[in-house]
Amino acid sequence: MKKGYELPCNIAQSLNIIGDRWTLLIIHDILIGNQHFNELRTSLTGISSNLLSERLKYLEEEGLIEATLYSKHPPRYKYSLTKSGQDLEHVFHSLVIWGRKHLQKCYKKIEHTACHHEVEIAYYCPHCRENVEDLTVIPVNVEEKNQSL
Repeated sequence: MKKGYELPCNIAQSLNIIGDRWTLLIIHDILIGNQHFNELRTSLTGISSNLLSERLKYLEEEGLIEATLYSKHPPRYKYSLTKSGQDLEHVFHSLVIWGRKHLQKCYKKIEHTACHHEVEIAYYCPHCRENVEDLTVIPVNVEEKNQSL
């Protein structure tokens, strides 16, 4: 794989994993139910078979997807998201909401199923049990993070 960012930053380190062209679109397609290679290739117009295959192998190595063999001759796999891959759903929703506000040509929006009004992103503090707006991004002590894993 290409040389990644060496910055001590969550965004940079996340982009080292999911920042390549097509990677987020592949994960999103699996999330919405396209779990076979041909479904992904058909849905993702413009991606070559070789690149799709390369990205799928990489995503499996990184622990974002799992490949399950469902046919031995020829070998065919069904792809599903791991918990880590599923957690990107919030990122996709954030991008849809951002796009709704800022793109000239918008294709999707996110609605509350019950009332059909558009939703906004909110941050919740489980300690205080309330939505919060006053946020602070702070460095994480590496030893502290490793202890919590």
